[in-house]
Amino acid sequence: MNDLALTNARIVLDDGIVHGTLIARNGIIRLVEEGSTQAPGAIDCEGDYVVPGLVELHTDNLEKHLMPRAGVLWPSIPAVLTHDAQVVAAGITTVFDALSVGDLEEDSVRVETLKSTYDAILEGQATGALRADHWIHLRCELAYPRLIEALEPLVNHHSVRLMSLMDHTPGQRQFRDLAQYRKYYSKSHISWTEDEFADVVQRRAEQQAAYSSKHESIVLSMAQGRDIILASHDDTDAQQVDHARRIGVTISEFPTTQEAADAAHARGLTTVMGAPNVVRGGSHSGNVAALDLARTDRLDMLSSDYVPASLLHGAFMLHTLAGWSMPRAMATVSRNPARALGFEDRGSLKAGLRADVVRMRDVGGLPIVRNVWVNGQRSF
Repeated sequence: MNDLALTNARIVLDDGIVHGTLIARNGIIRLVEEGSTQAPGAIDCEGDYVVPGLVELHTDNLEKHLMPRAGVLWPSIPAVLTHDAQVVAAGITTVFDALSVGDLEEDSVRVETLKSTYDAILEGQATGALRADHWIHLRCELAYPRLIEALEPLVNHHSVRLMSLMDHTPGQRQFRDLAQYRKYYSKSHISWTEDEFADVVQRRAEQQAAYSSKHESIVLSMAQGRDIILASHDDTDAQQVDHARRIGVTISEFPTTQEAADAAHARGLTTVMGAPNVVRGGSHSGNVAALDLARTDRLDMLSSDYVPASLLHGAFMLHTLAGWSMPRAMATVSRNPARALGFEDRGSLKAGLRADVVRMRDVGGLPIVRNVWVNGQRSF
């Protein structure tokens, strides 16, 4: 494995920025110090930022490559490789591919492609075809009737390190506003009449009553004894956060209100919000704005969700718009998610850690990824 030497760089550390040099050997950072180096092959970064490789804990970007057009399924392995190239180009060096186990929509691409996608990710890992370090996040749709049947073949692999407990039943959590639910799904159900929509809402509520509580208990028992971290999803109020804490959840994904974010903070949960929410200036579902949570110190991590390039951009906007220091802003996409996911070997630029490194240039307030190294290997 080749050595890596970067110099004339603004290196973002945990507690500050140094204008200096980073040297890695055999995939491990050996030295970070002020000043330049004359080491052979050293790369002059021309004053660019050097930041830790980004850690993404919830991306469903892969879905758009599995179905690039409505009704068109793409082979899973090429889809995974394209997704991998896209996340690395966005500066993401560790990625948790969020695979939805179940969906409340009939004939969902998520259900149809789940097992083949899971297998394609594992094959990409085994063959060394993937550039980023891929892990698996299983999104458990609790009201899905066949959840446990779908989950059982997936949960035992060591790459499964995160499971989230989801419930997209209309009328609560992300879709408290039924008009927002109807608008969101109008892309595929534009012919819903008032009666048809009322029937959909009723059937979803009946599914929730029949399955959600029972499935939650089974999922918790499946996670027990495994190295799996639990996340809640779209918490709306303090009662839901209290419940999440009681059942062993440590990450609050995308709280929809200030109340829920306040409760998560008070109860010691780590809060993640969508980077697209930051970049767009608000939630696409009408929920609380991530920048509002940042300004009230209720934001710990960002996720790119459905736009990989939003992760670095969103973190940079925490620096430029919310007034956070660069180290604090970059921690939301590197050190904080690494720690929340149980990684002690990455997330910061310091001697002894993995050489997951991103060279980034500020171009008119927009962070541009110039180069990426994963475990010391040039990947972009």
